[in-house]
Amino acid sequence: MKHRIPQQCPVCESRLVVQELKCDSCKTTISGRFETSRLGSLTEEQLKFVEIFIKVRGSIKEMERELNISYPTVRNRLEQVIEALGYEQEYTPGEKSELKQEILNQLNRGEISSEEALKRINQI
Repeated sequence: MKHRIPQQCPVCESRLVVQELKCDSCKTTISGRFETSRLGSLTEEQLKFVEIFIKVRGSIKEMERELNISYPTVRNRLEQVIEALGYEQEYTPGEKSELKQEILNQLNRGEISSEEALKRINQI
């Protein structure tokens, strides 16, 4: 069974660094300091979102259909992926309002906790 490479230290949550690679075939070992892909820091859910986003060539409308979710939910998930990859996003006032409303809708549906809702709203 293969596992994903952990990206964060389970103790202090700092970023982990790969220091050794091994070949199963010839048993060669390479030691050093190797960077991992930013995509490796995404959750399984975020990776699936990115795969679908690529499949539909970035069409938000197609994302809505494919995932059966609303436009603000697609935008919110996209923003979470962008943030997880280390990029910052500036929102227009209208986008901020839509994202906040979607967060409140998720809270009302019981999809997220009040703490998570507050955290997300403060990030907008």
